[in-house]
Amino acid sequence: MAKRLPLIILLWFCTDLYFYKAIHTLTRAADYLWIYWVIDLLLMGGLAAVIFVRRGSQMQQTLITWVIGLMLLAFIPRLLAVPVLLIEDLSRLFRGFPPRELWVSELAFGVAAVMFLVVLFGITRGRHFYRLRRETIWFPDLPEAFDGFTITQITDVHSGSFTNAAGVQKGLDLVNDQQSDVILFTGDLVNNKASEMDQWIPAFAGLKAPTGKFSILGNHDYGDYIQWESAEAKHANLKRLKQVHSEIGFRLLLDEAVTLKKDDQSIELIGVENWGKGGFHKYGDLEKATASVPGDAFKVLMSHDPSHWEGVTLEHDQHIHLTLSGHTHGMQFGIDFLGFKWSPVQYVYKQWAGLYQNAGRYLYVNRGFGFLGLKGRIGMWPEVAVITLKRGSR
Repeated sequence: MAKRLPLIILLWFCTDLYFYKAIHTLTRAADYLWIYWVIDLLLMGGLAAVIFVRRGSQMQQTLITWVIGLMLLAFIPRLLAVPVLLIEDLSRLFRGFPPRELWVSELAFGVAAVMFLVVLFGITRGRHFYRLRRETIWFPDLPEAFDGFTITQITDVHSGSFTNAAGVQKGLDLVNDQQSDVILFTGDLVNNKASEMDQWIPAFAGLKAPTGKFSILGNHDYGDYIQWESAEAKHANLKRLKQVHSEIGFRLLLDEAVTLKKDDQSIELIGVENWGKGGFHKYGDLEKATASVPGDAFKVLMSHDPSHWEGVTLEHDQHIHLTLSGHTHGMQFGIDFLGFKWSPVQYVYKQWAGLYQNAGRYLYVNRGFGFLGLKGRIGMWPEVAVITLKRGSR
């Protein structure tokens, strides 16, 4: 983040200077103009403080939450208003640069005001604005007994970010309402420490599924992002987190597979530890996880990071029919409407939200149940996914 700070500051002030033209057209009152710049300086000071506060401390986490939210609230509305001003300036270029039209500045300010309300909703209510997403996937070799088998997937709970019990319960009730055959959780139960789950154990233990509840670890579950007093303390934290999975009724799969049976037929559910590109640890071992899995079995894989799909799974000698991942959160910011989706995270992850397919192998990337860093979601709402397996071809 420190390396990107100069670029962030440059983009911020370039946008500010441009939008300032609209403000200056609408009002010349010195008080308002001074407030405009003081807010910017305070936000930049907050961003600098995040860099210099002790890494992983509670103070840094609190600063990150507030600074990200306030920066988005100030930056996004202005950024989206800039094209309105730019279009007029292109017109003015061919007209000898006459004074800016008042109505154009009013329009730009109106666009900014609307986006301000959208962002405000996202950071105040978006964190628990759960959306149900359904996918039906057809497989010619799915065992007949599993035709219509339903999976509810949740991922990236990040319980250390929760403060609203009623909001969390709203999402858990949505999970139970689906009455799916199985519930799968694909990693990041906590931000850093197992103790973050203590108050939420009863709520998550209330999730029900007739065929069972299964889970894996995500990159945040290992405690790699904070400083521990000793290696023993870090190890004890991970051991405790594994116990928490049991206490909430989930069978934690650690590079292993379990057989799900129905009417004398079966499918294999595989779970790997976290494996990711781009500096993330590669704990997961798919070879180990599939060592006892029959080659002709129908396989569902839980793998937290979607980069594992192209990095390992597609090239694996065993045909993995369906992989379920999370990790990206859809960056908790973007546009996801009527089939169109966009988020800055797509420039980092090729597969970042929704369903993907390659030669009969499918990947579903869940946008996440919780939130981290930004204490909210803007356009990229929290998700409960229901996937129905069907036998045959679509």
